[in-house]
Amino acid sequence: MKVAGRELPSAALRGAAILLVAALAGAAIAVLLIPKAPPPDDATERPPEVLLLGAPLALDDQATSRALERVRGYVARRFTLTIDGDEPRRLQPGRLGVEIDTLRLSELVRDARDPTSPMRRVWRRGDREQPLELPVAIHVNVDAALPTLLSLKGELDRLPVDARLDLERRELVPEVRGRQLDVDATLDALRAALSRGEPSAKVVFQEQLPHRIAKDLEGVQFDHVLGAFDTPYDRSPRAAARTFNLRLAASRLDGHVLLPGEVFDFNEVVGPRDEAAGYKVAAVIAQGELVDGIGGGTCQISGTLHGAAFFAGLEITERYPHTRPSSYIKMGMDAVVVYPTINFRIKNNQDFPIVLHQVVRGGTVRAEILGPKPGNTVTLIRRVMASLPYDEVERPDSSLKEGVRVLGQRGVPGFRLRRYRITREGTHAVRERWDETYPPTQQIIRVGTAPDGRERVTGDQAPEYLADELLIITKSPRDDDPKQVELRENREKGKTGTAGWIEQAGMPVFRTELRTER
Repeated sequence: MKVAGRELPSAALRGAAILLVAALAGAAIAVLLIPKAPPPDDATERPPEVLLLGAPLALDDQATSRALERVRGYVARRFTLTIDGDEPRRLQPGRLGVEIDTLRLSELVRDARDPTSPMRRVWRRGDREQPLELPVAIHVNVDAALPTLLSLKGELDRLPVDARLDLERRELVPEVRGRQLDVDATLDALRAALSRGEPSAKVVFQEQLPHRIAKDLEGVQFDHVLGAFDTPYDRSPRAAARTFNLRLAASRLDGHVLLPGEVFDFNEVVGPRDEAAGYKVAAVIAQGELVDGIGGGTCQISGTLHGAAFFAGLEITERYPHTRPSSYIKMGMDAVVVYPTINFRIKNNQDFPIVLHQVVRGGTVRAEILGPKPGNTVTLIRRVMASLPYDEVERPDSSLKEGVRVLGQRGVPGFRLRRYRITREGTHAVRERWDETYPPTQQIIRVGTAPDGRERVTGDQAPEYLADELLIITKSPRDDDPKQVELRENREKGKTGTAGWIEQAGMPVFRTELRTER
């Protein structure tokens, strides 16, 4: 091999080749070890496209004020709450507690403009540039939102309704599921919709399942009357509100089915007796006196039902007498109810389902217990064990002329009773006993104190209270229709059932010719 015109020996040639290869290798190693310069970061050189509420936002000196105005416009428009099965509600967001977080909004705009902000590094995905969407800087003030949501809850909540039998049409009425507005979950849905810039959110409910569904009542038989009881009511116009309450309360329990072993809870089934439930003002007994109150008359529905259950032989698990005898029902058969504190409950102690039936028409409240076969023979024995005298008080009345005396409330003696129920089935008989007391009702005389007051005033027209000392009522199947029952009464008036007995007992009497028997 010649180098520069000279012939090199083979040994020199080999040495030169080695040096040349080593030099080339070193160069290659050097090239591999030199790091490549990083590519320019376009994200720090070129600002991203910024979107706020779906529209571009220029990142100039006025960016913050523009962002604020845009969010104000969004908050000012109406927000829609969608509701399953109901009309949507369109509300001002302020009523839902929506407020602008101005500090947070300023920070977001500032970070979007800052090339060193971590926010600027996420707008680039691989080789594709994505718009940088700023979140809507608002928050929900829970304290401000609660009044609106709680008002909506009161409007939209509904109690579940059990399946029942329509005894007039003789058909099965399916159950109705209840619901309760979930305030916390609705607030979460509201926040999520607002954060996404959406103009609506869905109200969230918690479902309330009824106790009795339609399939539970398939095949229930109710062809026979197991027990029945009637009470009268005043059909005159002055008692129209009370009659309305009677029908409303009766409609809530009519067709209710009790399976074997189940307990009927009057307050639970009939529900609150208030204006929201549709009840009207009528006379009620409060601390022994008749006063006006919402839902007056409901106790006649519970008392009449108690009579039917009593003669059907059902178990009376909870029942309380009134604080004075009632004009519409015999002592020992009434059942006072006050929602939610005083209740009336009965248990189906039969081995088959029973159906409650109650109607108000033609001056009579009638309750029936229906089932698949005739009930047992049931007898009530009620005895007055003692009478308790009442007091008389005088109360000044500035609306009456001085010296005028008017009977404000007629006194009613108290009574101690003993009741028996004898239930017979074939040769088997069961006897139950209850002792109870009706306290005396004070007699009130209104005495005029005004020189120019009224002289002619109608006082309490209630008659003298009479009660048979011994009362026996027996329920048995009717001879002409064994599917129906009848009640047969036997009475011994005794002292307390004879007119004039109150005066003979030495109690104060305000003269009147009116008397009645109970």
